[in-house]
Amino acid sequence: MQDERWGRSVNDRLTASFWVSAYLARLRLADIPAFVVAHGDDNAGTVVVKLNRLDGTATAFQRSFDLKTGTRAWMILTEGDEGGVDAALRRQRDRDPDVWVVEVEDRQGRHLLDQQGLSD
Repeated sequence: MQDERWGRSVNDRLTASFWVSAYLARLRLADIPAFVVAHGDDNAGTVVVKLNRLDGTATAFQRSFDLKTGTRAWMILTEGDEGGVDAALRRQRDRDPDVWVVEVEDRQGRHLLDQQGLSD
């Protein structure tokens, strides 16, 4: 379906760089520190969000397509001690250098990925 106002398909996805910029802005508004650890492809790179709880543990999330519901959702890619999560993310970047990695630092475990606009 075309949106006449913008001249593009309503189903067009945001570029990775635009999504990351918007995500970082939303985190700043919530006073949650975050930064880009690895800059992937600006247009089509996959985005991985690493939640660092600042207690030696971390969780990495990647958005995946849910075949059951036909929607995209954030799924846990890996979790555990921070060193193990970092090693898994390095291996993923070795296989796919277009991957973005955004690190969120929050002792409370907030990442906002479940909020409207970030979860879909």
